[in-house]
Amino acid sequence: MGRQQKSSKIKSLQSGRVSVPNATSRLNPTRSSTRLSSKASRTIIRSHHRLSKALHDAESAGDHTTSNLLLQRINSQGGLQSYQHASLLGQSAERGGDSSKVLVEWIKSHHRDPQDKILRILEVGALSIDNAISKYKSADVTRIDLNSQQKGIEKQDFMERPLPSINDELGHGGRFDILSLSLVLNFVPSAIGRGEMLKRVGSFLDLREEDKGNGDGKRPWLFLVLPVACVENSRYMDQARLGEIMESLGYKLVERKLTAKLIYDLWECHGITANKDFKKKEVRPGGSRNNFAIVL
Repeated sequence: MGRQQKSSKIKSLQSGRVSVPNATSRLNPTRSSTRLSSKASRTIIRSHHRLSKALHDAESAGDHTTSNLLLQRINSQGGLQSYQHASLLGQSAERGGDSSKVLVEWIKSHHRDPQDKILRILEVGALSIDNAISKYKSADVTRIDLNSQQKGIEKQDFMERPLPSINDELGHGGRFDILSLSLVLNFVPSAIGRGEMLKRVGSFLDLREEDKGNGDGKRPWLFLVLPVACVENSRYMDQARLGEIMESLGYKLVERKLTAKLIYDLWECHGITANKDFKKKEVRPGGSRNNFAIVL
């Protein structure tokens, strides 16, 4: 690969997310925290995504002046904690935004909840311990996030989570029946970084039972949620392109649900396959398109 691609590759998600330790004074959850309007929440989320992407680009280019200016602007808006607060309110029950409710529906519809087996689930970018999947009786949920805001969510970078070894069992560093990436992939600031994240997911999905032939015949899942614009209004991505990328990584689409704002996908893992290159390729021309892409 060329030098530009190497500089964009991430080994840690922390490089794409800005944490501001002093931002708590700007975000007091005990003071009018639930009064943030839906429109204000969306504005905060969009602004943080845009500024974080610009910061990543400036840092990759070695433009320290622009980087410092962007950091100051992110700080002035409350940083990562402000973003997380807006995201958490967006997932609140009164706004109908808990994406894990869809996952629970699919678990039930595919009869993935036998009484004698607990589903091991890794939730990346977890914001709450009270969402639908956390309350599901057959689920043993491990929750991680870069900037954990509450007990029960481990502070951890998924890209630095220890890979399971052949002999790993349940517990830290183990494998899972379901891995959830709900509004996480779109937060990774580079197309190459998104590809690296997707490639890493398969290492944490438990295919051992299937391989041994003594399991329940159910292959593990990736629950992937993205803003609908990432797939329906990108010049570099559409549903067919996303399908090609996922199939090259050994996944088969099981379920898909589109709403006005989100696209929910359920991918069944059939094992990590031989790598295939996917570069940025325009699939949908137009000046009003966004630049969301995944590069392998």
